[in-house]
Amino acid sequence: MTLVGYMTEQFSIWQSIDFFVRLVAACLCGAAIGFERSKRFKGAGLRTHIIVCCGAALMMIISKYGFADMTSMDGIMFNGTRGADSARIAAQVVSGISFLGAGVIFKHGSSIRGLTTAAGVWATAGIGLAVGAGMYPVGIFATLLISGLQYLMHKHTFGGDALVTNRLQFVIVQSEGFYTQLEHFLNTHHAQVIESKITYDEHSDDATYEMIVRSPRDITMDDINSFLQSITRVRSVDYMAIS
Repeated sequence: MTLVGYMTEQFSIWQSIDFFVRLVAACLCGAAIGFERSKRFKGAGLRTHIIVCCGAALMMIISKYGFADMTSMDGIMFNGTRGADSARIAAQVVSGISFLGAGVIFKHGSSIRGLTTAAGVWATAGIGLAVGAGMYPVGIFATLLISGLQYLMHKHTFGGDALVTNRLQFVIVQSEGFYTQLEHFLNTHHAQVIESKITYDEHSDDATYEMIVRSPRDITMDDINSFLQSITRVRSVDYMAIS
């Protein structure tokens, strides 16, 4: 039997298209929920909700139709499949992969990173289940769908979970007027301050500005150097890209 014949023996072309439509509909539903979260610049935003919803739909399809190849078209069970519980291992994968996903989630102050990566790991497990179950068209389509959306939303900023998080710390002398210049710098990079702290040294005129900001693109050291050239009262700068 050819590969095409094997792929269409249990499911027709129209049934595969129906599976594709279900996955796309799940992405749209996840996007609708994630859009509201992204407007509030939450860590789990548009991308994360899309991946989770699509992954859940994929696993539901596998749960309902992934074991059709255990019997022939006439309903005769193949040798070695009688009495077998094929869903047992698959169910353990769905829950067990969550521990791997949890390992890539980190919290830094009020910022959480790794949620989209964890969702991607979980959805990837679903794709592996689809391919392992012999549902090649569904697995390949889910791969193209998720990776395509990931690439699109990485190239073009959509939602709060696509923003880059940076930690900036400035130690300056005589802070009068510095905040106005700093605010202009942040506005230039479309950066939003999500956490900030100002500390004054009672023994000197030094002031420490520490903040966590989110922006559509990473604030590089070249950007920091350009900003420092416009002011003269900075003693030191501490910069770190969080995500």
